[in-house]
Amino acid sequence: MPRSRSDEPARAVAPWVRTRLRTAPWAATSLALLVLVTAYLAAALPRAVAAYEGEGLRHDIRTAAPRTTALQVTAGTPGLQHPPAVREAALAPALLQERYDKVRALLPRPLRTDPRQSVHGVRTVEWVGGTDPWLPRPDGIAPVFVLSSLSGLDSHATLRAGRAAAGTAARPEAVVSAKTAETLRIKAGSVVHVPSRTGTEPVAVTVTGIVEPREPERSYWAVETQLHTPTLAATDGPEVKYYWQAALLLAPASAPALLSTGGEPEVFFRFAPTSGHLTGDDADRLGAALSSATAGPDLVKLRQVVGPTGTFTTDLGMVVDSYLSMRAAIDPVVAVAVFGITTVAVVVLAMTGSLFVTRRDGELALIRSRGASLTGIGLRLLGETSAVVVPAAALGLALAVATVRGAADAPASADGVPLLPSLLAASAVALLAMLVLPVRAVVLHRRPRLHGGRDDLLTARPSRRRTVVELTLLVLAVGAVVALRLRGTGDAGDHLVSAAPVLVGLIAAMLLVRIYPLPLRLLGRPARRLRGAVGPLALARAGRVSSTGALLALVLALSTAAFGGSVVSGIADARERASLLKTGADARIDGALGGAPLPSGLAEAVRGTAGVRDLTPLQIDYAVALPSHEGTSAPPMTSSLIGVEPDSYTRLARRTGFGPFPAELLAPTGRVGTPATGPERVLPAVASPAVAERLGREPREIVSSAGIFRVKVVAVRPVTPALPDANFLLVNSADLTHRVATVLLVTGPRDGAALRAAARAESPALQVSTRTEERAGYADSPLQAGAGRIYLSAISAGAGYAVVALLLSLLQSAPERTTLLARLRTMGLTRAQGRRLLGLEALPQAFLAALGGTLAGWATVPLVAPGIDLVRLALAVAPAYAPLDSAPLRLDPWSLVVPAVTVVLITAAAAAGQAWWAGRKGSIKELRAGDAR
Repeated sequence: MPRSRSDEPARAVAPWVRTRLRTAPWAATSLALLVLVTAYLAAALPRAVAAYEGEGLRHDIRTAAPRTTALQVTAGTPGLQHPPAVREAALAPALLQERYDKVRALLPRPLRTDPRQSVHGVRTVEWVGGTDPWLPRPDGIAPVFVLSSLSGLDSHATLRAGRAAAGTAARPEAVVSAKTAETLRIKAGSVVHVPSRTGTEPVAVTVTGIVEPREPERSYWAVETQLHTPTLAATDGPEVKYYWQAALLLAPASAPALLSTGGEPEVFFRFAPTSGHLTGDDADRLGAALSSATAGPDLVKLRQVVGPTGTFTTDLGMVVDSYLSMRAAIDPVVAVAVFGITTVAVVVLAMTGSLFVTRRDGELALIRSRGASLTGIGLRLLGETSAVVVPAAALGLALAVATVRGAADAPASADGVPLLPSLLAASAVALLAMLVLPVRAVVLHRRPRLHGGRDDLLTARPSRRRTVVELTLLVLAVGAVVALRLRGTGDAGDHLVSAAPVLVGLIAAMLLVRIYPLPLRLLGRPARRLRGAVGPLALARAGRVSSTGALLALVLALSTAAFGGSVVSGIADARERASLLKTGADARIDGALGGAPLPSGLAEAVRGTAGVRDLTPLQIDYAVALPSHEGTSAPPMTSSLIGVEPDSYTRLARRTGFGPFPAELLAPTGRVGTPATGPERVLPAVASPAVAERLGREPREIVSSAGIFRVKVVAVRPVTPALPDANFLLVNSADLTHRVATVLLVTGPRDGAALRAAARAESPALQVSTRTEERAGYADSPLQAGAGRIYLSAISAGAGYAVVALLLSLLQSAPERTTLLARLRTMGLTRAQGRRLLGLEALPQAFLAALGGTLAGWATVPLVAPGIDLVRLALAVAPAYAPLDSAPLRLDPWSLVVPAVTVVLITAAAAAGQAWWAGRKGSIKELRAGDAR
């Protein structure tokens, strides 16, 4: 019997999520794209920060001098209370190798060493003199030697003559480097005698071979350069005499012979640290490990192996401390951008949810009026957003992990970049994007309603709840800013300095939302008297636009961009000023030695180089003793005496801004070209503050290589182009008895190669430095470069989110504007009037956001300037070694004006585009019967 149609099972209803995604594919795609980009940025940020911090630490250790990074464990040899056999047995090569292996294993983590560049052995602490008469004596003083027994010498040196050293304690043998052999006239087979400990018969060391070091720049040789290169040392005292210092490289079997010399032998274990395994998080652990090994529990463990006199020494801690101080100076600046983009991204995601709720307000109201529960609506919307958001966030996280990786020498596991912070950041983005739409819908539809009232900012009165929330946020923001100003510049971990732009932007945005209706009311009354309807209608429409989210996003983005532009501009200015302080001009030419005369034809040769606009010759006499107005009781003081040509030098001082003064102050004391003679003449001088205070107001006699004369300070300047970082005394070179140019400052050239070629054609020994080359040297730190990339990326992303916020604000009311245009065209509104209507409707909000963002940025920079250290960020050197005392953060007008103007232009372009698109579409759909709008 056939079944009736009524007996057939009902066809299943399509799932809600699939239905919604099919009916609104573009909305789902837009949300997925926004979440994908936001999750990618959120996940990439901690990875990028960890990558550049780790690379910066590894770079600082890798590029530091081997003498600085070497880890040395030293211990004394057995004392004289032990029998000679026991003392010699303690220096046996096998025993030293065993102790070396134990010491290496005890080095605290995260320290790791390179066994190929590490070395151990026995050496003399004190220099021992060579008593042989055939050794060279420059000023009649015998050369001195360090006697060192090195492990692994065969693998780090090439034998050039003779044979490798062997020997015993009784008959020690050694080799010397090729440079030592050439300088001290040592040959294979020579015997060098050094004093014994008892002062009786000297110890004879037979030189069996001459070796050439391999990789002398590496740690094995570079820590003690005297091992392969002799140096000419000078004696102390009134009469300076010179003598040679060199090294004799003893065989490990001959190491016990050092006990017989007077050089105070010691056992040493020197390790070359590696940095490829380190990450930025290891910096603190590394500093703690070095402290423990220097004077802590790890030193106790080391002394159990090397003896109670064992010590651990290294300067690697200075490298780590420098890195940490630079990171501490850079992190607050980078955090400003991070706070800014994070806040803007949160606002944009919230605006996206608000836009979706607005578009579906009628649908949700209908469902709610037919009995749907808030829980059911919330769960259905949560399912919709989860189906889009979770895959997009997961894809963003995967892209961040794949594209943002550590350096090539980073650890193998995750390239030294942790995964957990990225996972948490992407999860936070996904959670926020999933909850915005359901929460917003549930809040708006707590009670069933048919239609909502028309929004009108001109007549609306904010609720008490909103007022309380805004006042609370305002009090918190103002309190944080006040606490920042009262606390000072130190960041105690609460990131007030970094959050200041966001806080100021938050205050500005809330004030703007409150005062937004006021100018509209003021403009609305005179606009009603206009003949056309476009103006009054545009103002009325502008008063019905919800502006809170867009204003907040735009103001925050503009204030962050203004701060970022000021930071970038301040870094560039600091580098320019520092490079100019180093050279004094666009280029500087010095003699081979300080104070050496320049060739007579140099000025003409340089003047013919392309780009040269001006030359300033100088005569500098360094370390001139200065008399004091206090008499002989004052402590001694020296300064540089600088002879200048007043006209060219004052032009240079005006161009550089370093202590300009009128040329008439240094007028010559006699006829030009015929200076007065005699010590009684008084030369006008321009001095630095310390020199001026030293000399006083009366003329003082100066004795220098340029002549003997008296000077009187006629002006005081803190800096001068010739020597910006030193005390100085400027006089007219025409008044000097012995006139000779020692420095040439050049204005104009940027091509250092051409200038260097012209200078060295006159003398190969001339030293040429350019401002461009000096500036390039201030930007080679990975920590700087990485922070700069993060900062610029964050600012760019913030600008992109600001544009998205602006477009979302326009899209939220786009359907209503389209319908309005369609209706007004039936009443005779032209297309040009329609474009003006939409433009005038959107511009008040854009103008207000631009003004608020500009004012917020203008207030932010002086607020946080005391907490920003641009010297470390710009120059990558410790403050004590920086040519600048300070690099204050200053307002950059372009960073204030350009983003604000861009916001207005984008708004106008978006409004014009919408008007054009609405004009292309027909009006039938918008004017169909039954439209409830």
